[in-house]
Amino acid sequence: MSETRRFVCIVCPRGCALEVDIDESGRGAILELRGNECRRGDEYGRREILDPRRTLTSTVRASGLSRRRLSVRSSGELPLPRLMEAVRALDSIIVNESVKCGDMVVRDILALGVDIIATDDIGPNEAE
Repeated sequence: MSETRRFVCIVCPRGCALEVDIDESGRGAILELRGNECRRGDEYGRREILDPRRTLTSTVRASGLSRRRLSVRSSGELPLPRLMEAVRALDSIIVNESVKCGDMVVRDILALGVDIIATDDIGPNEAE
């Protein structure tokens, strides 16, 4: 017995409509992948079924600085099942000194080998 999953490839501007047949016998093996017009689409479709990953973009709190929030992103992709756990981990992060765009804010979040980096500059509060 197999299940067919349908989604759009996001690797290139073509946006191919992929169809992936998956073996439901407990192995979760890919039986067939259709709809990709390039090799990258084939790789994306297989990865999306076997090990889906996402880049995390969010904000962290800032204290005593020019703004109350600092925008951040992950330096790489995180496993999709752990994405919300990573978001919750950022709730406890408070930046309290100047940060430049590209600076690391959190090293190795959830021990996944991915850092959280600033996507903007934030400096001291000029009103103080």
